[in-house]
Formats: sequence, structure tokens, C-alpha cells
Amino acid sequence: MPTTLKDIARDVGVSVVTVSKVLRNHSDISAQTRKRVLQRMKELNYHPNLAARTLVTGRTNLIGLIVPDLVHPFFAEVAKGISSRLRSLEYSLIIASSEDDANLERSEIEQMLARRVDAVILASTQSNPDSVRRIPDQKVPYLLLDRRIAGVSANFVGIDDVMAGVLATTHLLEIGCKTIAYIGGSDVSTTVDRQAGYSVTLARHGASLPPEYIVNYGRGDDSGDAAGYDGMKKLLALNPRPDGVFCLNDPVAMGAMRAILEAGLRIPADVAIVGCGNLHYDDLLVVPLTSVDQDSYNLGVSAAKLAVSIIKRKSQAPPKSLIMPAKLVVRASSRR
Repeated sequence: MPTTLKDIARDVGVSVVTVSKVLRNHSDISAQTRKRVLQRMKELNYHPNLAARTLVTGRTNLIGLIVPDLVHPFFAEVAKGISSRLRSLEYSLIIASSEDDANLERSEIEQMLARRVDAVILASTQSNPDSVRRIPDQKVPYLLLDRRIAGVSANFVGIDDVMAGVLATTHLLEIGCKTIAYIGGSDVSTTVDRQAGYSVTLARHGASLPPEYIVNYGRGDDSGDAAGYDGMKKLLALNPRPDGVFCLNDPVAMGAMRAILEAGLRIPADVAIVGCGNLHYDDLLVVPLTSVDQDSYNLGVSAAKLAVSIIKRKSQAPPKSLIMPAKLVVRASSRR
């Protein structure tokens, strides 16, 4: 027979309510009583009945995270930050990947709702609100991570992506680049806004370029390096070829650098490269990569804190946006 709360209460000489309060970390239990209860639980290898707790509290203490790609180091680092913070708040994280597919994203959202998660954190793969319409219908709070969705008023955690484009492009101009290209992705907000920052910065400096200097690939964050490689090969065929390139993210930048080196060109002497994400291995590359730092881990921590706060709200409140600071980390790929 599995150990019950009654067994713990009887052995320690307290009420079942007291044992329950210890499990919920209630503040009106003395340190001595808490220690005795927890010690007896450990001795009996007691594990709470989560299903029963859910029936009583109406909460599962589960939060769902859906990202486009689990292989992408940025989302892995964000997930690490979320998980670390949730663990300290006695919540657990369920992670799913949409594989950058809108239909699969909707399916994963349905699965999260079926598991009765207390909140959903979503880095959406699409630019329309179809995927999120079902969530509020189930009275489950959610927040958007990294990517906004046009026309959707929702809690959000991310960076100012327009500013990321401005920082990267301004830097390339300041080191003397004259022909600056952009390699982006699908029409999600990160691509659109970073491209906007790139374009407005060029316009301010009177450096407009033909549209072929902007290369956008389709779906697939996990294939970003391949997209960067193919995109850079297209750019190198232009006349004049770019002498500076801002890439949507670091995997795209890595692919672009491979194409440059294979062409017998030098980084940054012939072509300077700037990425976005500041992944932990950027300074370990053959040519260390300049990148816009998104503070990925703390972005995840902030998303976890916001998710728990909206779960605990007793009334509706206006959506909240947490904009993490972005800064440029200059390395050899653009140091002239």
C-alpha cells in the first residue's frame, strides 16, 4: 500500500491539514514541524498524489513550452532558464517542438491543453493568430516568447528586434562597410523586425540597396546554417558583392561564414559578419562571431516568472511585455 498523508500525520502526531500545508510550503507552519514532516516523508519515500492535488487545487503545476525547434541552441538556452526558475517555484515544464510547422503547432497546443497545463509559453512559428485562438477559450493563460503575432494582444517576453537590426547594421557601417546585405527567414516577427532595423539604418545613412541584397529563406530554424550558406552564395554572386552581412541568427551566420571561407575570401577583411543570439559557442568558432546578445537564459527566467505571475492573478489584467536589453558583442568576424 502506498504511503498516504494520514500515515505521515499519524507518525508525526499532527493533523492531515498540517501535512498538506507543509507540502504547499504554507507560511503558518513552524520550522520544527516542517522539518519533522519532511523527514518522515523522506523515510517513507512518500510521493504526493499529483492527480489528487489537481482535483483539490484545480492546478497541475505544469507549464507548457512550445518552440519551433529544440535543436536551435537559442531555444535550448531559453528552455534551460525557464526550467531552472520554474523548479524553484515548484512548477514543472513540459516541452514540445512545432518543427516550424503551423499545423503541428496547433496540435501541440491541443496536447498541452489536454494535459491541463496551468499556462502555455509559445514561440509561434506563424504570423497569424490561428494557433493562439484556442488557448483563451480554455481559460488557460499564455504568453508569447521571442516572437509576436500581429493583431494579438498578449503577454510577451523578448527583445526589441528592430533595435537588434539597428545595432548590427550601425556597427557594420561604423567599421567601413559600404554594401551591407541581410539574410533572414520566414515572415515571423523576429525576421520582419530585424530586417526593418537593418533597412531603416541603411536609409538613415543614405545607403539604400537593391532588393537582391536581402535574402529570406523559408521555414526551418534547425536548417539555419544551410540557409545561411545558400543565401551567402547568392550574395557573393552579386556585383558588387557585399562587404558586410547581418544575419537573422547565429546558425545562419555560421552558414554564411562557411560560404565566404569556401570562396577563398577573408572574414572580416573581405566580408564582415554579424549574427544575433550570442550563442555560447560563438567565441569558439574558427572566426569568433560578432553577435547581438539576447540574454537567452535570463529571457527564459523572465518568461517563467511572468507565466507564474499570470497564473496567480485573481483577476484579469492588461497584457504585460518584458523587453530584455539587447547589446552587441564584437568579436573577430567584424573587428577591422
